[in-house]
Amino acid sequence: MTSLKAQTQAKVEAGRKNNPDFMAGVDKEIANAKALQQGESALKVGEKAPLFTLPSPADDKVSLSDCLSKGPVVLTFYRGSWCPYCNLQLNALKQRMNEITALGATLIAISPERPDGTLSKEEMSTLPFTVLSDQGADVAASYGVAWQVPDFLLEHMRVDRGLDLQEINNGNATILPIPATFILNKSGEIIWRYVDVDYRTRSEPDDIIKALKAL
Repeated sequence: MTSLKAQTQAKVEAGRKNNPDFMAGVDKEIANAKALQQGESALKVGEKAPLFTLPSPADDKVSLSDCLSKGPVVLTFYRGSWCPYCNLQLNALKQRMNEITALGATLIAISPERPDGTLSKEEMSTLPFTVLSDQGADVAASYGVAWQVPDFLLEHMRVDRGLDLQEINNGNATILPIPATFILNKSGEIIWRYVDVDYRTRSEPDDIIKALKAL
């Protein structure tokens, strides 16, 4: 099985070949974000995870406290269904869901997309994990992973990809989550995390499963 890192790296390399100027611009923006230590305020291992209640695509209200009552929670923030790196990540997690659930864990994936615009009914019926909508990025902010998207990337989304974030995210046109993953034990304590302001890199499912096994 190809690792998620190998898949995302292949995507990056394809981008460098097909659109070198854009990828050079992304490199510059990410380097600047890291120089400003963006993402450094994300919650750390040992801290208590903020509780929340958010809507699902079926408009059900899902609370973190209810999920924690059943066991540990893997909480992953992603930019949206329009993001190819996010789709690689979610597909990689989907392939490992049997192992994650066998360890008693619940996987929750959170994006700022409107709940009614995230998934089709068919996708909802087959999805093996919970998808929730954080339209104002308030939950992302409480975990320290809300990110003000640079103008360079906003212009790319709008002009090159035809994405209207204000419509997609129901009014939130400039804030996206840093793709981050937190593992919470049943008490709601963060016992593992992956945070990187470079949206092209993601947590590896193998590492998530290893952390769950250590609980």
